[in-house]
Parts: sequence; C-alpha cells; structure tokens
Amino acid sequence: MATISSPFTTTLQETATKTYTVGNYLATRFEQIGLKHYFMVPGDYNLVLLDQLLWNKNMQQIGCCNELNAAYAAEGYARVNGVGAVITTFNVGAFSAFNGIAGANAESLPVIFVSSSYNTNDPSANHLLHHTIGSHDFAYQYDAFRQVTCASVRILHAENAPSLIDHAIVTALRERKPAYIEIACNLSDAPCPKPAPFEILLVSQPSNRQALDAAVETAAALLNNAKKPLLLAGVHLRAFKAIDAFRELAEALGCAVAVMPNAKGFFPENHPQYIGIYWGGVSSPGCESIVDWADMTLVAGPMFTDYTTVGWTALPHREQMIKADPRQVQFPQADYTEIALAEFLSALAKQVRKNDKTLIQFRREVRKAHEETEAHVAIENAPLTRVELCRQIQNDIDEKTTLLVETGDAWFNGMSMHLPGGARFEIEMQWGSIGWAVPATFGYAMGLERDRRLVSLIGDGSFQLTAQEVANMIRYGQHNLIFIVNNRGYVIESEIHDGPYNYIKNWDYAGLISVFNAEDGHGLGLKATTGKELADAIKKARKHRGGPVLIECQIAHDDCSPQLLKWGTKVAVANERPPRQA
Repeated sequence: MATISSPFTTTLQETATKTYTVGNYLATRFEQIGLKHYFMVPGDYNLVLLDQLLWNKNMQQIGCCNELNAAYAAEGYARVNGVGAVITTFNVGAFSAFNGIAGANAESLPVIFVSSSYNTNDPSANHLLHHTIGSHDFAYQYDAFRQVTCASVRILHAENAPSLIDHAIVTALRERKPAYIEIACNLSDAPCPKPAPFEILLVSQPSNRQALDAAVETAAALLNNAKKPLLLAGVHLRAFKAIDAFRELAEALGCAVAVMPNAKGFFPENHPQYIGIYWGGVSSPGCESIVDWADMTLVAGPMFTDYTTVGWTALPHREQMIKADPRQVQFPQADYTEIALAEFLSALAKQVRKNDKTLIQFRREVRKAHEETEAHVAIENAPLTRVELCRQIQNDIDEKTTLLVETGDAWFNGMSMHLPGGARFEIEMQWGSIGWAVPATFGYAMGLERDRRLVSLIGDGSFQLTAQEVANMIRYGQHNLIFIVNNRGYVIESEIHDGPYNYIKNWDYAGLISVFNAEDGHGLGLKATTGKELADAIKKARKHRGGPVLIECQIAHDDCSPQLLKWGTKVAVANERPPRQA
C-alpha cells in the first residue's frame, strides 16, 4: 500500500522530548499491542494528541472521511489484526463514532476508542464550551460510552495516565471488547512516566481447575453416551482464540460439524466432517435435518439471537445441548463457570470417543440434494441475475481470498458460496448495521497480509451510507474488489416489511470512481448488466493494479435469494408479536 508522507514527520522526531508524554505513552502502547495503523478524524480538541501519536514512526496514521467510517474501519482492522484503534474529537466526533464502537462491542472486537476532550481548567472556571450541548456537565460522553465498552477511563491528570491507559487496553484485550479512553486536550503533551514492559501486564484468565475438570468429565460422559453427537461452531470461537481447539475436538470425536451463520469460515469448508451452515429453515442443504436428528449437540461460542435463530425458530433443545460459552459451560442439568473456552474444548478432545453416525447420515441424505442444486452457466447476453452473479464470484474466490459481505441479501449469497481451504469470511451479523461494509473493507485491507486479497459484496442501499471511504481506498492504493449489487433499494427490509421507504435514488456507482480518483487516483469503476459483461469485468479486475476495482452489478429488485424470503418472513413474525396480555 502507498505511504502518505507528512511534512511534520521529521520535525516531530527532531523535537521529541526526552521524557514521555501522555500522547506518546499511548502511541507506545499501541505499537506494543500490535498496531501498525490507527484511524482518525482531526478536530480542534485532538490535534496535539495526533501530533504526539506521530512521534512513533512504527505506525501509520490513517485519516478517514468521517468518524463513523473511522470506527467501522477500526472494527474491520481488528478482525484481521486482532485489535484496532480510532481517535476522534470531543462530542461531535465521538458521538458520530458511537455506532461503530457499539458494533465492535456486539461483534466482540477489541477497538481502543480515544477521544480528546475539554481543557482541565474549564470546569472550575464555569465555562461553556463549543462541541457540547451547552451545559456545565462534561461527563455525558463518558457516561454514554460506558454502556458500549468494557472499560472507560478519563485522563484528567497526567500522572494517572499510565495506569488508566493500561487498564483500558488490557481489559479490552482480555474481554475482546472495545475500551474508551478520554484525554483532556491540554494533557496530550504533558510529561508522564515511561511505559513499563507491557508483557507483564497481559495476564490471561485461566480456568478454575476444579470447574474445568468437572465440566470436561460431564461433557465427555454426555457425548460418549450419545448415539448421534454433533458439533456446532459459534461466533465467539475466534474472539476467544478457540478455533484450533474446536477443530481438535471435532477430529477427536469424528462427528458431523456445522457452523452458525456468523461463524462461517471458522471450521474449514473442505474438511471431510463439515456439513454446512445451520440456520434453521435457511440452512445449507441437508444440514438442518442432521442437526435436528442429533441427540446431543455441543455448541461452542454461540450467540443465539432472533437473526441467528431465524426469529427464534432454530434454537437447539436445552435437554440435548452442551453450550460452551467463553467463560461458562451450560449442561441440561448444570452450569460451570470460570472456564476458558479453548481450554475446555482442548481438554474435552482427549476424553471423547469416535462416533461418526451424524456424518454418515449427512452423506447419505445430501448427495442427491447437491446434484439437484448444482449451478449452471447462464446465457452470456441474458440480463444479469443473482444466481449468475454468485456463480461468477464463487469461481473468483481462491485460498487467498477474504469474502466480506454486507447486511442484506449479501449475507445469504455469501452463505451459499464455498470457501476453498485458506479462504476467510467476514460478516457483521450481531450488530447488523447497514453501511458497515465499505469502511470495514477499507480498515480490513489496511491490516491484510500482502499476499492476500479482499472481495466485498455490498448492496446499493448500504453503499450509499458510507460510500465516500472508497476515496481512501484509492488514496492508499488498496487492491480491493467490490461488487455493488444495484437492485434499487433495501431488499432485506422489503422482505421483512415492505414499503415505499425501501426504494432509493439510483446512482451511477461505477461512475463514482472517476470522481474519487480526481487528479491522482487509480481506481477502476466497471458496470455489468449481463453475464458476459460481468465475466469481462472480473478479468479486468484481476489485471488491474494501483487501486481498488468497483463492479456495479445491475439486477432486478425482486431477484433475491429464496433464503432471504424465508428468513425475512420469520424475522418479521418475531418482530410483530403483539404485546402479552396481563
């Protein structure tokens, strides 16, 4: 990626003080937790802090078009890098970023959110300040962010900065949630103690040994006594570093393995035990019947919500389920707490016996279904359809690809695509904020390994919310491939509850790239209305260098996946339940 040089870099290095400041203490901690980039939008309260962060030359400061996009970008970066960070100004910037930080919380992603704030002399002087609601209460931003972060601190005295910064960062890394750090604008360059070695602060939370042993013994007995055991992967496996332990258990047990929709990619889709995505009535072919047929299911790291359970219609039966959460294991008749998920799964793998009955049954049932649903090549010059779009994207995915899908029919189209070994998948299902995907693509690409590629599937309505961040993809020379599905509106909302509000003003999406390129950009915008045009566009995208490629794919508004229709109907029923009578 291209590096944006700054005229202030050399000056800051030359004038760096011998003592640490609050700002460059924070920069040091950022580097130590593995950040190579952090995202920001400048504002008058945070300008000195941004100067202090530039003191560290081992990280790159990445500007975004607005604070919401910066928060989404940091969230996307955390998905591939393990942790992200975003810096805004007080109130007007922070509250714009609030949605993205809340989303990071819902998605279990550690994003360090830093906001500069008022001068420490102002409260005692009884001043009213700009970028506030005009009251003398300056704590309401902090109070709001406490609701969506695992740790929130306010630095109002420089000597307190090290302990407060460390507490916020360590808690975020341990809990896999965002943290909030507020720094008074007149303290960013104030001297503070030198950072201590950071490794001694990263104390993990081991399991309670007695509880772990008892939970493993109970789970092993239930699985070994079951006639038809099955494993189901949940979204928390990645956040709590339990993906490898889950695979270890799966291979020890030998049974069928399904994944929840927001855990797609957490178990290899080319693994002989993989049977698909369990999502109730919109599951992969043959998957739902096998999950329902199993007499004991271990679900690792799940989030059971109205979305993941298709309006509460796909909840496993409690009496036939072992539910392993990040710090708790729940059995039909008992709960054990203070148990680390990865430790539990790995220990359990050593206690289970092989039982492949669910896998054998799946293979019997699904063979015919696969033959009947095999996709066929469309007529080249026929109008582009959703099925043909998905077929061509599927053929373009390789082992080095990450497929990122936006809220909407892109979810269901992404679910239907097979991931080759090594491919990755990203979805924001718990928060489900339309508009996430464009800036998340930008942030994710910033942290992506150089030998990998990112493909994003985004609906036109979602794109319109945060489109401007494509300009920064061009600015930093990213090689992202974005498929914009132009079906003239919010199709997912239409399927849940239709109305005139779900139809939007059309844009020339491919034409926007020329606007964003301006005088120095190298992005490429293409348009596809037929299968042949799409195939040609994908070939051009593979050859293009120097910037992102956006392919506008025009399909009919009502050309959506049958799974979306079924899912939307059931979610609508759940949303529209009448109040209970007293």
